Amino acid sequence: MVNIENLSFNYSRQIVFKDINLNLEAGKIYGLLGQNGVGKTTLLKLIGGFLKVKSGKCTVMGFTPFDRDPAFYENIILIPEDFIAPDMIVNQYASLRGEFYPGYDANKFSRLMTEFDVNGNFKFSKLSYGQQKKALIAFSLATNTKLILMDEPSNGLDIPSKSQLRKVISEASTDESCIVISTHQVRDLENLIDPIIILDRDGVLLNETIERISQKLSFVFRGSSSEESLHCESTPGGYLVVKENETSEESKVNIEALFNTTLNNKQTIKNLFSK
Repeated sequence: MVNIENLSFNYSRQIVFKDINLNLEAGKIYGLLGQNGVGKTTLLKLIGGFLKVKSGKCTVMGFTPFDRDPAFYENIILIPEDFIAPDMIVNQYASLRGEFYPGYDANKFSRLMTEFDVNGNFKFSKLSYGQQKKALIAFSLATNTKLILMDEPSNGLDIPSKSQLRKVISEASTDESCIVISTHQVRDLENLIDPIIILDRDGVLLNETIERISQKLSFVFRGSSSEESLHCESTPGGYLVVKENETSEESKVNIEALFNTTLNNKQTIKNLFSK
């Protein structure tokens, strides 16, 4: 679905990526994680053709994104973190924009709006930020594109809406589609995203399935800290310890702990998952 080879990109003198490599497959919901400023949003924009690669290669479904072929944009949609709402009725916006997507399903849009409890007969300006975002997500999923890029989709949503978001994203995932979600709110999407991509200034530190992560790393709770662990953090009643899985006994992956473990043990993690 997405193939990135030796990609480099910079804003003027600010280097964002240097020779990164990444492959994304259909049938998966990727979680894109990284600290502030490492380029998660930039990567989504490069994949979406909104920015031009400085060097290297980025192909998406056989297209070069920045060529901006209309056939390419029929099958990709980007849901930005910040949305500048047009001064128009939501249903009208969906009807007009939907004409650009051959797979757009107006009935699906209406159903998602109902599930999100958003009235599409109002102008965007009459809706709260959270309602505007839910309307945009509903429209985007109703386009039925093969590639869906989501930048911090749970920001601005209340707890019931986050639960609904997980449900509709799960339903939108098919064997032919690929969904990439950039997020800081990993707990909002913890049981949804798989594989996990961890991005850093040094490149892609990790791109692995939850199953393989559980095979390579052990996440256990103990009454005391461990000096032998890769990562150890205090929790109510004890410590969460992350260490190499030497017993082949799988454990539940804690994504926040995985993120911290990877950032603090970059070379060790790379070596471990290269085996």
